[in-house]
Amino acid sequence: MTKTKFASYIDHTLLAPNATVKQISQLCQEALSYGFASVCVNPVYVGLAASKLADTPVKVCTVIGFPLGASTTAVKVFEASNAINNGADEIDMVLDIGAAKDGRFSELGADIAAVVSACKSEGQKLGKDILVKVILETCLLSDTEVITSCQCAIKAGADFVKTSTGFANPKSLDGNSLPNGASEYHVKLMRKTVGDALGVKASGGIRSVRTAITMLEAGASRIGTSSGVALMENWDESARVRANY
Repeated sequence: MTKTKFASYIDHTLLAPNATVKQISQLCQEALSYGFASVCVNPVYVGLAASKLADTPVKVCTVIGFPLGASTTAVKVFEASNAINNGADEIDMVLDIGAAKDGRFSELGADIAAVVSACKSEGQKLGKDILVKVILETCLLSDTEVITSCQCAIKAGADFVKTSTGFANPKSLDGNSLPNGASEYHVKLMRKTVGDALGVKASGGIRSVRTAITMLEAGASRIGTSSGVALMENWDESARVRANY
């Protein structure tokens, strides 16, 4: 894999609540310099990012129902539509995690489908093909819940499933923090479930080239990370990649 190809998998991310205009502008410039797939920013910065990246190959991605997934469907639909009209090209929505835990998958699927439909409709009005990614928050779900959520995303017409927000804070029974980001195990499970029907985005805790390549080997087709620049600066052309990309 070349360094340029590696860069094309990365969603260059800054979702911190204290992110500033200066930092978002820098994020956009870095994405252009390195050739990342997109910048991923909070909705309030979509317009700024769109203006900085107009007429470039770098897409503007934003998050919806973030980070809990507990907004009503109507709110998620409005938020997604508003973001698209502000310049977003890609929508990463958090599914209804509580519905997944309850086994209310018809409601979960309807929530995803409503957002997907709104995104595709708004995109069509603007002559754009909007990409929709569904964030599962895998650290909070059982394998069965991950699998069924992926199946709901397929049925709803989503384009990707995504591992994590990076903001969850799961704890063990004794109160110790548990892993909350992407894992090779979950990426493989998600890829096995969706096959070639959907993309798989690995996000959360990806801070090294080794980890990113592990996720790509496991079946990821996009990497969400706030460490994009560090990954590129530490790139090793001799890094071994078993799969053919």
